[in-house]
Amino acid sequence: MMNRIMRFLGILMVAATLFAAVPNDTKAQCAMCTLTAENATEHGNTQGKGLNKGILFLLAIPYLAAVGIGVLWYKKYRSKKTVNVDNDPIVLN
Repeated sequence: MMNRIMRFLGILMVAATLFAAVPNDTKAQCAMCTLTAENATEHGNTQGKGLNKGILFLLAIPYLAAVGIGVLWYKKYRSKKTVNVDNDPIVLN
């Protein structure tokens, strides 16, 4: 019980330290991308839409890979269901 409390307090301290160390205002884009995105919204350009689609595409790829690995893992390690008919096992999967 004491080990769990110490582990929880350790995780809480690490989380608090990371939370305090993260800067409040971060810029996620380079200056050129920011300028293109801002101008696209002001002047109706389609470059901003392409930039947003590219960001969504790059964001979706890791999730799709994780889902693919999860499906493969599920298919490989799911339990085989067998039924005995006249002392002969029959695999249902």
